[in-house]
Amino acid sequence: MRIKICGITTLEQALAISNLGADTLGFVCVEKSPRYINNEIITNIIKQLPKEISKIGVFVNEKIDNIVKTVEETGLTGIQLHGGENPAICHQLREFLPDREIIKAFRYQNLEFLALLDNYLPVIDTILLDAYEEGVYGGTGKTLNWLQLADFRPHRPWLLAGGINPENVLNALKIVKCDGVDSSSWCEISAGNKDLEKVRQLFQQLN
Repeated sequence: MRIKICGITTLEQALAISNLGADTLGFVCVEKSPRYINNEIITNIIKQLPKEISKIGVFVNEKIDNIVKTVEETGLTGIQLHGGENPAICHQLREFLPDREIIKAFRYQNLEFLALLDNYLPVIDTILLDAYEEGVYGGTGKTLNWLQLADFRPHRPWLLAGGINPENVLNALKIVKCDGVDSSSWCEISAGNKDLEKVRQLFQQLN
């Protein structure tokens, strides 16, 4: 079970969360986000993390050149596209970043929506399903309709996001057959400042 904690902003918390058992950390590369950190901070954190940890940069409708530049400057091992990026953009990024993981996040609305994912599968590595809220790209703390996703079996690994916490994660995993979970806003004291005790509680449920 892959466990991704997103919205990391400090080295101290990155190290603490990786020591708790996270295998993937997410860094928000969206300047308008309250969880944004710049390339210099990301680089400093990545240099001091264990090599086996996946380091993912989160982007929303960013220019391809800027994404590639950020990856090359910081040493990110992958990118997460959390906006309205189409398959053509994913294809271009695959060509520019052939050895990096590409996670495409989708804000889930209904079962019919899942049919759109087929167009992305040839050019991405991982799917992430998050809750939909008008005008908000992630970090809503809202849960998805897990029952609708009970039979969701894409031809790519997929991560469940959207309000995942220690109280509901085991119930979610009984219903859906995901390959991992992604958590961010629920375990924060404030935007970008993680509550390590809450993170610890999540790992206790999953271990």
